[in-house]
Amino acid sequence: MGILSIKDRQADTVIFDFDGTLAVLNIDFERMRREIHTLIAAYGIDQAGLNRPFVLELIGEADRLIGRRQDDKGPAFRDEAYRLIEEIEIQAAKQGRLFQKTKQLLTALEKASVRTGIITRNCLKAVRTVFPDIDSYCPVLVTREDVHHVKPHPEQIGLALEKLGADARRTLMVGDHPLDIETGIRGGTLTAGVLTGKYHETDFMAARADLVLAEAAQLLKYLSPQP
Repeated sequence: MGILSIKDRQADTVIFDFDGTLAVLNIDFERMRREIHTLIAAYGIDQAGLNRPFVLELIGEADRLIGRRQDDKGPAFRDEAYRLIEEIEIQAAKQGRLFQKTKQLLTALEKASVRTGIITRNCLKAVRTVFPDIDSYCPVLVTREDVHHVKPHPEQIGLALEKLGADARRTLMVGDHPLDIETGIRGGTLTAGVLTGKYHETDFMAARADLVLAEAAQLLKYLSPQP
């Protein structure tokens, strides 16, 4: 079995983020936010206090407000909100692609008997649109449909580790967003930021990443046979 040597610790499991880490998906988050705000307004909700930085959390907060004021309309709001964002995600996935070395990386880790999983705030349809043969390369995929709480809450990484039978202390969480570093820290793993998204090395160091890579495939430099 191979291991990854990170600083003075070792990892035999890697959990990857998907968008921006293993694949290019240019999701129009501004459009997504606009459409959700328009939907919330249609339910008569005062949005003055809705300052959530991410769309999923915005939907969750609006859902709670609607539930308190118009209990019977909550399910309809949730269904429409998720339909709207899924439409935008799938549109981006149709135009998206895997990074050139993604399959090579996953194959090399499998050959070295390093366990791998993927966690994402994205929907399952979008992931499978851009990576239809994902099951042949990675045994565990945890999307937002699989959990009650998405990252940076540790539920997704915890579920992935449970499915893999892996120990968080010997796991590396890899992502292109400081949120992924927070997820790993909250889940008890090592963390690595990759510079294939919109963030810089200083952002990841400020987030307390253990490692910063130009791209996810650079992980293979840290792979060595287990003694």
